[in-house]
Amino acid sequence: MQKDIKELLKNYKDESVELSSNHANKFEDLLQKEMHPQNSKNKNFKWFSIAASIVLLVSLGVKFYPTKTIEVDPKTTSKEISLGSISPEFQTIEKYYKNSINIEISQLEMTDENKDIVDGYLLKIAELTKEYKSLTKELNTKGVNDATIDALISNLQLRLQLLKRLKKQLKQLKNLNNKQNETQII
Repeated sequence: MQKDIKELLKNYKDESVELSSNHANKFEDLLQKEMHPQNSKNKNFKWFSIAASIVLLVSLGVKFYPTKTIEVDPKTTSKEISLGSISPEFQTIEKYYKNSINIEISQLEMTDENKDIVDGYLLKIAELTKEYKSLTKELNTKGVNDATIDALISNLQLRLQLLKRLKKQLKQLKNLNNKQNETQII
């Protein structure tokens, strides 16, 4: 068989083939089409996803836009005493603890596994918030005294400590679940 091919090649004469003048252009066009196909579907999908995102943001904005205005009577608010209105130092303390509490609450990750734990802690924090409001009323009725101020500060500290403890427990629970999942996979 090898000899047959060699014999055929002996008789082969090299024919000169002339290419058309725009052969290079045609080849480049075919190469471009092959290497860089145009995906019109992807462009349409991209525009659709952008439009859907805009619609979602607008609908959320409409849903959560406040519709009721709360009128505050300046006479009643000026008379009310709170921890922050006693002195600038207490105002700083109150702002620090309230902001820290809000930050901790906003960073909580609620899942089906930890829902019961989070709900329990949030109920306790709600009770402490009610107690804080009653202590503020007491501050307004009985006047400024050290015991009430200490109780208000302790209340804020306790709420923050509870949230930090909750965050720590959630982290431990998450690590425990991850370890259990790893052992189940292995």
